[in-house]
Amino acid sequence: MTRFTILLGGDLEATPRLRAQVAGTRVIAADSGIRHARPLGLVPELWLGDFDSVPPAALGSHNGVRREVYPQDKDETDGELAIAAARREGADALVMAGAFGGPRADHGHLHLAQALKLAAEGTAVMLSSGTQEGWPLLAGDDRGFDFADGTLFSVVAFSQLEGLTVSGAKWPLDAVTVPFGSSLTISNAVSGTLRVALGAGRAIVLAQLGHAAG
Repeated sequence: MTRFTILLGGDLEATPRLRAQVAGTRVIAADSGIRHARPLGLVPELWLGDFDSVPPAALGSHNGVRREVYPQDKDETDGELAIAAARREGADALVMAGAFGGPRADHGHLHLAQALKLAAEGTAVMLSSGTQEGWPLLAGDDRGFDFADGTLFSVVAFSQLEGLTVSGAKWPLDAVTVPFGSSLTISNAVSGTLRVALGAGRAIVLAQLGHAAG
């Protein structure tokens, strides 16, 4: 498996869990995502983007990293360009680090949608800020998670969900249908070993790491 970490411009805390998840991966930084490289102990092989959100002081750093500069007026985000570059290099697994938060809510939403698209195309994807972690859930998936007991999590739907089963949770579900826009799958808590299966639809399992439900 060829694993890449894509450094994105959202919030990130370099937790031991995230550092372990990205260790040994190949790395591409998208624009201001370069700031996450050193805290995570990573050296990007490529730094690309229009460099419009990189602080001036950072532009002189990472001089040994190859750069690709794109115009600000373009049809793809810097993150999308970075993902495309990784896939050209044979990536079949991606960690999208810095995928949440930051000043651009539209980019955060796009990263969730991109993760679902990539997963549907056969690329394994995990999104993380260090304190939040997201995993795509597609029709036919049956996935276990190693989240600590008590961890707050949600199944964030991107369509109507059918045949959703959640076990190892405070509020388990058994093959239920969840209408799109319902809050039924928001703010659950791990109780044992979390497992989520889906018959039809698309969602993201989003965990608040280190945050126990009250």
